[in-house]
Amino acid sequence: MIHSEKANKLIEIYMFVCDRFDKGLKNLCMRHSNNSNPRFTDEEVLAVHLFCGACEKRLRVKDKHTFAKEYLSDWFPLLPSYQTFNKRLNMLAGVLEELVKDILISFKPAYVDDVDSLVDSMPIVTCAGRNRTGKVAREITDKGRCATKNMYYYGLKLHMLGHRVKGSIPYPEMISITPASEYDGTVFKRDFAHALYNKNVFGDKIYKDKEFYTDLEHSQNLRMFTPCKAVKEEHLVIKQHEQAYRDLYSRAVSAVRQPVESFFNWLNEKTSIQRAHYVRSTDGLIVHVMGAIAIAFTYLIFNC
Repeated sequence: MIHSEKANKLIEIYMFVCDRFDKGLKNLCMRHSNNSNPRFTDEEVLAVHLFCGACEKRLRVKDKHTFAKEYLSDWFPLLPSYQTFNKRLNMLAGVLEELVKDILISFKPAYVDDVDSLVDSMPIVTCAGRNRTGKVAREITDKGRCATKNMYYYGLKLHMLGHRVKGSIPYPEMISITPASEYDGTVFKRDFAHALYNKNVFGDKIYKDKEFYTDLEHSQNLRMFTPCKAVKEEHLVIKQHEQAYRDLYSRAVSAVRQPVESFFNWLNEKTSIQRAHYVRSTDGLIVHVMGAIAIAFTYLIFNC
């Protein structure tokens, strides 16, 4: 059993999941078989996943199932075995993707900055090491390098464009998942830039492309601000003359974009999203990433 406060949270989360299913999520997991209406419903699978992750800090699927079996049996008497529960959860990978999109749109705070946005990426590691080769989810993963951690790894990158919130971490506006080797600047141009108008975007040096963003400034009123990069073969006199300005400008841009790093730190602290070493399938990896984001925002929405 769980105490009454946690029980109320469980009821709220379950009702939230049922409401989202009724509004369209159920169409993403329809079954055309003799088992089209399982006794343990998809809504219950997702409610257990979100509640155990957000309110009980159980981050691995096995730990969630163990907790539900020991403490939630009165609420979910038809809870299946761990193997079946894990298989059922992996079948909801597409549902979790849509649920995350729905949450980010539905719960966007009124106080976010719609003009200034921050962009960055973080690694999702299935295995680490320069000479190691990943064997999991090869359809969506490959080898990359995280310069911040000076680490070679196999896995994914989570790219996030977020509304700036002064004095707090940014609120996600767009999210994209790519193989680890994809260049951050290319992903921004391909997945984010075309949908942005009348925006100031603050990013790292890796997003710098003067010619590309000059064109977007004229066509979409989109401006990209990044710290200054060293100019190859620049004359020493010019370099010394411009150094003070460049340092001040770079520090100002870095100060504005720093909260996006805090967002990733917060997300990882709440969900351990970066550690995907125990994942064993493509659907499992998508559930790990999207499920972690959904759990983090469930934690905020229901004040777990």
